[in-house]
Amino acid sequence: MKHSLTIALLLAAPLLILTTHSCRAASRQSAAPADTTIVAPHDHHLSLLFAGDLMQHGPQIKAALQSDGSYNYDECFARIRPEVERADVAIANFEVTLGGKPYTGYPQFRAPDEYLQAVVDAGFDVLLTANNHCVDSHRAGLERTILMMDSLHVPHLGTYVDQQSRDLTYPFLLERNGLRIALLNFTYGTNGLPVEHPNIVNLIDTLQLRADIAKARQMQPDAIIALPHWGIEYQQLPSAEQRSLAQWLIDNGVDHVIGGHPHVAQPLELSADSCHLIAWSMGNVISNQSRANTYGGYFVRLDITRRDTLTTTLTEGRQHADTLVTKGRARLADCAYTLYWVSRPSDSGNRHNYRILPIDEPDSVLTGLEQKNRYAIRSSMRRLMDRHAKGVREYPFK
Repeated sequence: MKHSLTIALLLAAPLLILTTHSCRAASRQSAAPADTTIVAPHDHHLSLLFAGDLMQHGPQIKAALQSDGSYNYDECFARIRPEVERADVAIANFEVTLGGKPYTGYPQFRAPDEYLQAVVDAGFDVLLTANNHCVDSHRAGLERTILMMDSLHVPHLGTYVDQQSRDLTYPFLLERNGLRIALLNFTYGTNGLPVEHPNIVNLIDTLQLRADIAKARQMQPDAIIALPHWGIEYQQLPSAEQRSLAQWLIDNGVDHVIGGHPHVAQPLELSADSCHLIAWSMGNVISNQSRANTYGGYFVRLDITRRDTLTTTLTEGRQHADTLVTKGRARLADCAYTLYWVSRPSDSGNRHNYRILPIDEPDSVLTGLEQKNRYAIRSSMRRLMDRHAKGVREYPFK
């Protein structure tokens, strides 16, 4: 799906070919007494896409039900799939459990297994599971959710069967295109439902977070990204608690903070030195919520680069080459967001399932009610961003 290893090898190939050719040329000529040093840059690049809350309310489950008893969500994600797949790695919050039948929506979510498959088919590569609904179907549901993700080879972080599995896989280390990114995911709580032994849910606990950040640093990543489930539902501006925790995370070594949970979009802020991005809340990716501002959100795209220096010295009459790699410092090359909204079956006259659509989808393909609802959410989110987003640009769907 995303051929990062191939890309990395191709980038390295020209330098290897140049070195080999130089050695062969020297062997046909008289041996040169002087060593030759070739210094060349080698760039690594990684594009990350982050998405908010993947919900499954009762009407969504009903809309996906097929005549044979299976569930189909293809139409939900069809329009955004190219945008998601364009990133090297796409990460989203999976805010339901896969506890098996009976399937239920709010307040305790149990989604069909087909929903996970649709999320994977849409291009999402890594799923976050530490959220306030992760124990909705209790220990059996938490463990079955992990089992289903493992069966599809979907990397995930935030909830664990036991301490041993957490110790082995957390912090989560993402390695792509020659770059190493450490991910941290944690939640403010679990709606009052207990986390049953020996299961573990990552919670907002600064003592544990400090230890997790220290462990992440030992992995020598190019960046550490925290993905908290936090904030106050339906509030479009971050709370004092969010701001305090974000600053604490950055002071303790986190590079970027990408949050979720309020079910509405909250703005983004890029630090003055362009080193730290905070996205307070990305909103829902898809849901049946109809309260103001809940049926839209944004994707965050981060482009991280690192320039290494390759110093190749040809010695022994150019018969032997030694190459030294000097690792550079990773930097945030670009960051941007793109807006989307969700059309429900009732908006389209029941011609379609729930659909995630670009915020500027042409009016010609929308019903009158869809145009009205899209206008409301677009106006609200752009007004929010114009007033409060700092240093981050909006980009259109490709």
